[in-house]
Amino acid sequence: MLALGLRERGVAVEVHEQAGELREIGAAVALSANAVRELERLGLGSRLAALGTQPSALSIRRWDDGSSIVRAEMGERYHATFGAPYYGVHRAPLLELLADAVGSEHIVLGHRCVGVEQDADRAELRFENGDRVAADVVVGADGVHSVVRGAIGGDRPPVFSGTVGYRGLVPRGNLPSLPDAMALQFWPGPRRHLLHYSIDGGEIVNFLAVVRVDAWTAEGWMEPCPVQDVIDAFAGWHPAVTEMVGATEEGARWALHDHDPLERWHAGRTVVIGDAAHAMVPHQGQGANQTIEDAATLAHCLAGASAADPGPALEGFVALRRERTARVQAASRRTADLLHIADPAELPERDARFADPYRDLAWIHAHDVRAAVPAH
Repeated sequence: MLALGLRERGVAVEVHEQAGELREIGAAVALSANAVRELERLGLGSRLAALGTQPSALSIRRWDDGSSIVRAEMGERYHATFGAPYYGVHRAPLLELLADAVGSEHIVLGHRCVGVEQDADRAELRFENGDRVAADVVVGADGVHSVVRGAIGGDRPPVFSGTVGYRGLVPRGNLPSLPDAMALQFWPGPRRHLLHYSIDGGEIVNFLAVVRVDAWTAEGWMEPCPVQDVIDAFAGWHPAVTEMVGATEEGARWALHDHDPLERWHAGRTVVIGDAAHAMVPHQGQGANQTIEDAATLAHCLAGASAADPGPALEGFVALRRERTARVQAASRRTADLLHIADPAELPERDARFADPYRDLAWIHAHDVRAAVPAH
């Protein structure tokens, strides 16, 4: 996304990717209007529409009997309200779409960054394979465990959120108990919840099941586990939930991490974006969308910036993004707390807070990067 935005503005850019081949990581991604409008501006709207599936509604259901807490129509209403569609998209074709738009000649695979060195005149990336590459500006979009973030100072380890996630893709035909299969649905319950939405034209349902745990002791941030673990975690829930979480062939759980807002996003010629700058738990579905906002904003800030002194442009970018991303991070944490309420006495107040999603989500989904950035 950043590469496309910079090239549109006449800035030469090269992408260095640690993987040896471009492949999906995770199952699907939800793209909300604040990100989709930026992809449309880059000319990707028709291809994205062909890949994406628009939810029929936002639905929140009770964990045990499936009764409706709230249902808000999406589709055309969402598009008209926020100025762009909402899509569920399989990650693999989305990645292919973006890579095709950038062009393979601008993407260097098999280059895992292990360090960044810089002085007043240039920055230099060091890669695990021994290569070194000089650049006027280094942008680290290397995730929650960012190497580039460590090079700018003020780094801190990710914070375990106290929740783990189980993910899966399930053919719609394998979910006979599922009501309203085309909706973006939440099932909140005591200390856990299920989120799901359809992709591939409604033929596949992508789910994320989140469970509170006391600690994470595995060395990595993902570990294989029996599918029975997630089935047991949702024992006694509505049949649609237990069908869905038990329908995968292999089990795994991911530790969900985020960051407290970082003190520094950039130093000299180096800056971080996306999860490297503001990792967030997924309960507002904004990880990818905030990264796209970052990319569109940074492309604007770097257009016309001085190669001799890009610092002011990077400072301007951070000033535009710091407060908003911190607010989204905090909202994502609060959403998990609401979804996981266990005390029945607190449920009426919680349900009342869910009553008007369009009002509550407007500040996120209606955001327009171009309206937020100053004119050059």
